[in-house]
Amino acid sequence: MKYEAVILMVLFSFISVAQSEVVGKIKTEIIAQKELAYVLHIPITTNEKKPLIIFLHGSGEKGTDIEKVKIHGPFKYLKNHQIDAFILAPQCPENQYWDEEVLYHLILKIQKENNIDSNRMYLTGLSLGAWGAWNLIFAHPETFAAFVPIAGFVDRIPMIENCKIAAIPTRIFHGLLDDVVSVDNSIAIYKKIKTCSSTISLTIFDDANHDSWSRVYDNQEIYDWMFKQTKKEKK
Repeated sequence: MKYEAVILMVLFSFISVAQSEVVGKIKTEIIAQKELAYVLHIPITTNEKKPLIIFLHGSGEKGTDIEKVKIHGPFKYLKNHQIDAFILAPQCPENQYWDEEVLYHLILKIQKENNIDSNRMYLTGLSLGAWGAWNLIFAHPETFAAFVPIAGFVDRIPMIENCKIAAIPTRIFHGLLDDVVSVDNSIAIYKKIKTCSSTISLTIFDDANHDSWSRVYDNQEIYDWMFKQTKKEKK
């Protein structure tokens, strides 16, 4: 019995010494180079400051053919109409997704190089572009005067930070018959933001599938509405 007690004491002593903790910190910097092609429409006259519309395309327009960004949205409308504003349409590279920080730095570059009214910058996007636009506006809500996401979906973070964009006039559009991105996505984020915003609306087209954007972008009404919106300066 004495020998057993000694063995047990040695064993417990070994276990006690073997268990330990390390508490530390690491500070590192990761630098990644990103490239983003874009098209910028410049209005006929730029003597005075003009609004800027940022348009984010869907997944079908990814790649290196920059002409694809003109298939839908404001650039399609420009083929037969005039818009008295700068219009920026970046192109998401193939096998990548919209990066809100790259987009934000692009906007700063365009803003710096052109006579743009910083109080009248508007963000819109369709499908994957609406997803990217949701992420961008939640990352930098101070940048935009109005927001128009179409047929999009929303990540978890914007869902729990819904009131960050409560002051930004927002018009959400979606097709009831959408079999690519469920209309439930737009309904859910609308309900979340509606709890703290009086400037948000949701339009559901009963007869539209995924392409609920053509009737929005092909109509002068959405541009007129955007141009009436001015960013609310913080007091």
